[in-house]
Amino acid sequence: MKVLTLALLFSLPVGTLTHPRPLRQPTTQLSKRGHGGRWYFAASGHAVYCYGPVMTVPRANGELQRVATFCRDGSSVVPLKD
Repeated sequence: MKVLTLALLFSLPVGTLTHPRPLRQPTTQLSKRGHGGRWYFAASGHAVYCYGPVMTVPRANGELQRVATFCRDGSSVVPLKD
């Protein structure tokens, strides 16, 4: 009977005494770039805060357009008002 009781006790899972590690939050390209951004005036009439460089890209009709990249609102490219 004692052997059966001891076998039952040793078969139970033992909890750890250390604190569980906190879960890591997934990081995105925007969260890695904490500071160093700048405010721009978007073509939509709103102000946007962007971290990336300002680039000139061609439009569908062949004209060139300035865009800001990696903005705080989650947009990767925002057309700028000239």
